[in-house]
Amino acid sequence: MQAGALLLWRHSFFQAIRRTVVLASPRDQIAYSFYSFGTETDATYFEESSKPNQEEVSKPLSWRIEKLPRSEPVGLAFQSWMGEGFPIHRGHIFHAINRLRKLEFNKRALEVMEWVIRERPYRPKELDYSYLLEFTTKLHGVPQGEMLFSHIPLEFQNELLYNNLVIACLDKGAIRLSLAYMKKMRELGHPISYLVFNRLIILHSSPGRRKIIPRILTQMKADKVARHVSTYNILMKIEANEHNIEGLIKVFGEMKQQEIEPNEVSYCTLATAHAVAKLYTVAEAYVEAVEKSMTGNNWSTLDVLIILYGYLGNPTDLEHTWGIVQELPHVRSKSYMLAIEAFGRIGQLNRAEELWLETKSKKELKSTEQFNSMISVYSKHGFIDKASELFREMEMNGCKANAITYRNLALGCLKAGLLDEALKTLEVGKGLTTSTRIRKSVPWLETTFSIVEIFSQNGDVENAEKLFEELKAANYARYTFVYNTLIMAYVKAKVYDPNLLRRMILGGARPDAETYSLMKLAEQFQT
Repeated sequence: MQAGALLLWRHSFFQAIRRTVVLASPRDQIAYSFYSFGTETDATYFEESSKPNQEEVSKPLSWRIEKLPRSEPVGLAFQSWMGEGFPIHRGHIFHAINRLRKLEFNKRALEVMEWVIRERPYRPKELDYSYLLEFTTKLHGVPQGEMLFSHIPLEFQNELLYNNLVIACLDKGAIRLSLAYMKKMRELGHPISYLVFNRLIILHSSPGRRKIIPRILTQMKADKVARHVSTYNILMKIEANEHNIEGLIKVFGEMKQQEIEPNEVSYCTLATAHAVAKLYTVAEAYVEAVEKSMTGNNWSTLDVLIILYGYLGNPTDLEHTWGIVQELPHVRSKSYMLAIEAFGRIGQLNRAEELWLETKSKKELKSTEQFNSMISVYSKHGFIDKASELFREMEMNGCKANAITYRNLALGCLKAGLLDEALKTLEVGKGLTTSTRIRKSVPWLETTFSIVEIFSQNGDVENAEKLFEELKAANYARYTFVYNTLIMAYVKAKVYDPNLLRRMILGGARPDAETYSLMKLAEQFQT
């Protein structure tokens, strides 16, 4: 049955290609931009004449395609559009594809491109085929992508198509096949895009594979591919995720040395990394750089600013930025969660509660993450009764508590002085499966560190050490303040451990004045 359906798909698709006019005038051979790969930035490759008219903005074609029920064919959206007298331009299709990609509506995106190739509302170009190749590979796998590539008219089998084929293979984890196609591109004289190398770097960004990244960068140089600002942003993000401030600054320095202009993503990474490291003065300087480099009201940048203003304790700018977010056409649930946590971080509980009530009235409470955002606020301030009440409401709504929920509640218990309840809650949370991504996330690590702080203040070395191991595994212990907190546990417990300073240095943290002062205090407890 599946084989028959696949044969039918192949037949209908290749018939559509055969019906496509493939002759192109010199005017159609427009120089393309690798931004159009649709992997990291929106497509900008279309002529001015293809942009939608202002009169068409009310319900654009992309909106009609997005809102179409899944059971309905995509042709209905096109018929509706043309039925109102609107032509279909290349710009409409590219905008729709980028929207569908962001929403991860890959099947619908493929249907759109198959319709374009079949019905020919305009003469297809390289980018049309590249989109078709991208979504075919995503949905039907690399073999189908390769077969499609071989049936695309030869005049369009150029560097754009080859680069997209390589990226499609990389997206499926087919690294060896991608390298083989890159070798063929060199033989044909096709330039390799920096986006290909970006994907290779991302695929090798895990701790066990990071040693390959210098070789990728060397090959990039050998292929005479200049590092793009996005390449440096990826390299900086890798260092930030490892809590390696020195490595982050080194990459940023190389970027400036090569005269690559940082963008808002660059400054967001720098500001966030320094805020997490509690280097607030430096973070504030980079926040100012973010504000100056912003291009329009990008919701992702606004979300980062909300987080940063929370770290910096800046209620005025936080409120102002939240006002801008509310003016966007669509305010995501994630933005509400970040704003609630940010207002909670600066101690404005009333404002956080207002946003929570607003979330309940405007957004359907259907995820554990939504409840966790407000539970975390109550827990950080020791309002365990309110947090527990919200926990019960969450369960009544059908949302299942996860490890993050219990870790927040454990912190709330400790803040309220309920040690036994906190330890029991921690054990419940440890019994739940938690992904490595969650255990390395900043909210998880900061909550864990807050718990370690309380254990340390109480001189509870045993429990402080247990949770410290989690921080160490995630490289969060690279920060000096984390090790200092552990040393404080020994000082409070009046226990001397001569290996603490050595552990700290070998763990990648630099001792400071506080470190040496704490060690000096601990020396009096030598036996």
